[in-house]
Amino acid sequence: MTTDFRTPELDALAKAIIPAEHFKFSAETARDRFFNDTRMLDVKQRVHNHYRTNPQSMIDHMIANLGLTGSEDLLDLGCGNGFILEHLRPHLADGSITGLDIAPAVLEAARERMHGTATPCTWIEGSADDLSMLGDDTFDRVMANYMIHYVPDLDRCFTEVRRVMRPGGVFQLTTDRPDSMLEMYQVHFAALTAMGAPEDLFKATPKGRLSLDNGTDVLGKYFEEVGKVAWQDQLRFTDPEPFMHFYQVGHNHCCASSTPDDRLDADFFTELRNRVRAQVVAVIEKNGYFAVTKYTGSFLCQ
Repeated sequence: MTTDFRTPELDALAKAIIPAEHFKFSAETARDRFFNDTRMLDVKQRVHNHYRTNPQSMIDHMIANLGLTGSEDLLDLGCGNGFILEHLRPHLADGSITGLDIAPAVLEAARERMHGTATPCTWIEGSADDLSMLGDDTFDRVMANYMIHYVPDLDRCFTEVRRVMRPGGVFQLTTDRPDSMLEMYQVHFAALTAMGAPEDLFKATPKGRLSLDNGTDVLGKYFEEVGKVAWQDQLRFTDPEPFMHFYQVGHNHCCASSTPDDRLDADFFTELRNRVRAQVVAVIEKNGYFAVTKYTGSFLCQ
């Protein structure tokens, strides 16, 4: 059973600080800036595994949801650097894996990571809303993990997933609630406020485009059955530096440095990091650690 890290205090804090508007980034921005190398993914994956307090990892959660018998054909949309597939592959010893990603650099990293494994792997450079190279009724399982907010045409994407998925297959879409990692946004917004930063920087994660809060209604237009399996974790840092690396590189200062902005120079981000670090240090000194609570989960569609 998943640990429940929610408290009335965190729920009240979320209502107070999480903006209604979320950041929006194009697929081209994701390809050319976020995933032109594997640094962002590497940092997130390492931190989420090393500092987690839930004994069940997020990948354990995903694998359990898929209900694999070992012989399924699986399609991973936005497969990234293959980190998830590496852990999932032993569960498909007699199946096959097809990984698709729009970013050549991370796709090559996935290819290298999976090289030499016995499970047949196919790698496709492309967008998740164009699966025209794949046949009807080809896959028993389709995954889209933490990437759907970058897909240009969601209608076409979900229609295509329905087409390539075999009868009885499962589409797993994993994403966050808008208030996931609330504590990181709290110190970030407090620092921005103290600096008198531009109002348009006060936005929520881009996953708000299709989150655990609104995904059921969206996906219900394309799939007969849409289930939701929630999962929680809490990262705990006793040293501010790993968190600061997670904040700066893994999350681009909560998206503030995701795209070039003439208003925001190097000095701006140095001051921002110093103010965020000071808050994190103060919490560690008071509580013994700085917590970042993750509210996430998966939609299971058939």
